Amino acid sequence: MRPADLNRLSVGESADRYVELVRAKTLTGALSMSTAEVYARDVATFVDLAGEEVVLDDLTGEDVDAVLLAFARKPDGRRRSQPDDRAGALQSASSQARFRRSISALFKHAVLAGWVQVNPMAMATVTARERGGLRPERRALTREQARGLIGAARELGGGPDGGAAVAEAPVAGAGRARRRDQHTELRDGLIVLMLSTMGPRVSELVRANVEDFYTNDGVRYWRIFGKGGKTRDVPLPGDVALVLEAYLLHGRTASTDKALLLSWRGRRLARGDVQAVIDRVQRKVDPDRRRSVTPHGLRHTTATHLLADAVDMDAVRRVLGHSDLATLGRYRDELPGELEVAMRSHPLLRGPASG
Repeated sequence: MRPADLNRLSVGESADRYVELVRAKTLTGALSMSTAEVYARDVATFVDLAGEEVVLDDLTGEDVDAVLLAFARKPDGRRRSQPDDRAGALQSASSQARFRRSISALFKHAVLAGWVQVNPMAMATVTARERGGLRPERRALTREQARGLIGAARELGGGPDGGAAVAEAPVAGAGRARRRDQHTELRDGLIVLMLSTMGPRVSELVRANVEDFYTNDGVRYWRIFGKGGKTRDVPLPGDVALVLEAYLLHGRTASTDKALLLSWRGRRLARGDVQAVIDRVQRKVDPDRRRSVTPHGLRHTTATHLLADAVDMDAVRRVLGHSDLATLGRYRDELPGELEVAMRSHPLLRGPASG
C-alpha cells in the first residue's frame, strides 16, 4: 500500500540523509567509524551508478540489477592489475556482496522513512553467478613472489639479524627533511613482514599500540583487537620479532604516541597509507618476482601458504581471527603445481609403514 506521506526524494537527496544518519550512529557507538565510512562510500557509488537526479521511488528491480552489474564490472582502484591487463582489476565477490548489503540497508531505511513504497531489492533477480561471471585474479602471492617481497622487507628492517636500517633521506616531493626519530624504512619493512606472515586485517594493524606486544617465556606476542571486540594473542615469527625490536629502539624513540605505526610526522598511520607502503617495498623486488598486491591480498597469502604447508586449519583460523573454518576456506587460493605435488606424494601409493 502506498504510504500517505510518501516523500519522493531523489537518489542524491536520500543518500545524503541516509549517510548523515549512519554517521550519527557512530556517536552513540551503534556503528564503528570504519563501518560508517564503508556505508558512505558504497552509497556514493550507488548514487553515481543509479543517477543523482533519479527519484528513489522510481527505481525498479531491473534498475537495481543494472546497478549491481555495473558495480561488479567497475575496476577496483584499490587492487592494481598487471601491466598487460587492460581491463584492470575488477570487484571481488566479497566486495560485490558488501556493496549489495550497503544498498539493501539504504532501501530498508527508505521504506521505514517513507521514501519508497516498495523495496526494489526484493525484486532484484541478479545472482552472484550472473553478475558477469566475474572472477577476480588470484589474490595470494605465489611462494616466489611472497619471498621476494619478504626479502625486500627484511632488508629495510636490517635483515634477519635485526640490525637497524636508519639512513636519513628527504621525503620525496615534500621539500623538507624527515623527522630524525622517524625511520620509515624500518616501519615499512615491519608493516610488510607482519602483513605477509601474520595476515592481520589492515584495520587491526593500524590500530595496534606498543602496549599490545608482550613477551612470555621468551616468545614475543601481539594481542590483536579484532572484529566484534574479540581479541587473539598471536606469536610473532622470530625474524618479525627482531625487526619489531629494531623499530621500537630506532624508529620511534622520541615519540610519546601510543600507536605502534607512526607517520613521519609522528601520528598514527592511516589505513590508506598502508597500500603506499606495500608499493614502495614492492619496487625493491626483482621484476620477475614482483606482483602488485593489496593488504587483504597479503592476508590471503598468509592463509594460503600456511595451509599449503599442512599447518593445522584451526591454528590458521585463530591466527587470522576467523570465527569458523568455513570463512577460512574462502581465503585459500590455489597454488600453481599444488595438484601435481599432491598426486606425486599420494598416501595410498606409499610403501607400507614400518613397524
